[in-house]
Amino acid sequence: MSAKDNTVLVKSRFNDVDDKNGISKLFDKAGVYVIALLLIILGIIVAPTKFLTPDNMLNILRAVGMLGITACGLSFVIYSSQMADMSVPSAMAFSGIITVQFLHFGLIPALILGIMFGMLIGLVNGIVVGYFRANAILWTLAMQFGMEGIMRYVWSGNQLYPDLEPGTSGAAFVNIFRMEIGPVPLLIIVMIILYIAANFVMKKTKFGNQLKLVGSAYDVAKCTGINVRRTVLYSFLISSLTASIAGIFITSMNKLGVFYLGEGYDFKSVTAIVIGGMALSGGRGNIWGVLGGVLVMGLLNNILTFIGIPTAVQNVFVGLVFIAVVALHTYKLRKVGKDYA
Repeated sequence: MSAKDNTVLVKSRFNDVDDKNGISKLFDKAGVYVIALLLIILGIIVAPTKFLTPDNMLNILRAVGMLGITACGLSFVIYSSQMADMSVPSAMAFSGIITVQFLHFGLIPALILGIMFGMLIGLVNGIVVGYFRANAILWTLAMQFGMEGIMRYVWSGNQLYPDLEPGTSGAAFVNIFRMEIGPVPLLIIVMIILYIAANFVMKKTKFGNQLKLVGSAYDVAKCTGINVRRTVLYSFLISSLTASIAGIFITSMNKLGVFYLGEGYDFKSVTAIVIGGMALSGGRGNIWGVLGGVLVMGLLNNILTFIGIPTAVQNVFVGLVFIAVVALHTYKLRKVGKDYA
């Protein structure tokens, strides 16, 4: 089969899923933001004087900032059809611990080292999954448990505290999460910049086109000459990069580094990505939909807080939303003769 024939085969796979009427296509593109709009209306009804205020809107964005950052990078893994990266929490915790550990070298060197060490997890994941074709979920879950054990052993399960004396690198570090540029928190600005960059990479670069082909038809992409193993490796590196950045923010927020920071961000990130319309089977969806999924989760949790529902119960609602979205997506695919989600 020639490269041209392979390309036609890939396009036909997209077309048979996307062969819908105009309204359905419009909903697929903007559906998550329609849901966000409906949640905003519900929030206004629940808390008329408190919900739609600048402070509350910033609180929602700040609350989902780290989730947005992790979901941004993890979307590359899912886009490449690897389902999930369950080692996101360990990359977050590890980058934070390393940053605090090396703050005596200065803030910038410590941040660079934190991100580099966090990306080592992505490098190992990418090699094992991309080059040795290990199951992504099983391997990254094993990496998560393994890294948690390493961090517990090396630091004896202790929390690492930065020096908070004024003028020290530690004081500057804990201010990262609290820093604002004008009225906007640095966390939100970093998140938006990452989504703009991710959209450019996915839609405007050769790597993004290759990632889409690998995610939609791995064997066909391989036949066209794409280095599929390297493409998968890069997707895991991107995931660990954003997880490391989020890890720095969450460590700065808590003013300590410890192995358990980041717990739950793997499932929450996958949930936001799926709500945003990205297919777990890979090759379909877009990064702005992922951002929409993050916003939907933030709005939902904020509304539930106004209603008075405890955080533990809120997680039940998020789980139910995840199940409903996956079920709906699977139903829509089976209607066009597809069995994968």
